[in-house]
Amino acid sequence: MNAIFTVAGKEFRDGLRNRWIGAITIIFAILAIGLAYFGAAAAGRVGFTSLSTTIVSLASLAVFIIPLIALMLAYDGVVGEDENGTLLLLMTYPLSRWQLLLGKMVGHGAIMAFSTVVGFGSSALIMGIFSASTDWGELSAAFGIFIVSAVLLGWVFIAFAYIISSTAAEKSKAAGMALIVWFLFVLVFDLGLLGLLVGTQGDVDTQVFPYLLLLNPTDIFRLVNISYFASEQITGLMAIAKHVQFSTSTLLLSLLAWLVAPMAISMMIFNRRSL
Repeated sequence: MNAIFTVAGKEFRDGLRNRWIGAITIIFAILAIGLAYFGAAAAGRVGFTSLSTTIVSLASLAVFIIPLIALMLAYDGVVGEDENGTLLLLMTYPLSRWQLLLGKMVGHGAIMAFSTVVGFGSSALIMGIFSASTDWGELSAAFGIFIVSAVLLGWVFIAFAYIISSTAAEKSKAAGMALIVWFLFVLVFDLGLLGLLVGTQGDVDTQVFPYLLLLNPTDIFRLVNISYFASEQITGLMAIAKHVQFSTSTLLLSLLAWLVAPMAISMMIFNRRSL
């Protein structure tokens, strides 16, 4: 375990030195505060909107930002070390391949978790202080669920990034593959489900269709936060999912499963990678 935490500490310090942590934290804080304050601008007013509207809107926007940041943070975790000639050097140290890979994942995961908690947490604090009517209990619960699910979503795509990085031979190819993964999960998957609905003229079992959303971690993330506000008016694929009441714990466990699977796959690929 000491070897894993040593590698994780190095990655975290690299994130501080490269200003990754500060940049991600600022992006998340500005995203949350801006959306909360200007979310009602289309209606001709500004000011902090209702908590339910803020969380649902924030989840819909963050689902695009968090996977992209996570992939760009870690896509060169292995292939970058290989190109720089330091991967072979690292493997001369008394640690196994799985310890090196897990340590790098933990380090990047710590960067993502710290930035998410501080960025969104500070925005929640600002909302609570300056909002006219603040229910601190509801605010803490809603943002707590949002932050936990956001951290898990970021970790899932960090694990995807390590599959890419362990497979690719060059950083440029790894970057391209990362963008393809982001495009598939964030855009193409939902478009495919919408195409299924249109192609079948909506003749899809409403009890079965929501489970297809569990095949995409970004949709699970949205479901976690939308299901917390059951009374909120939801449209699109998320509205169909409300026919099946997934519990928050079930959805969070689904995100954990999405985290464990790519981690295991990346370790198997890295163990077979030639140095």
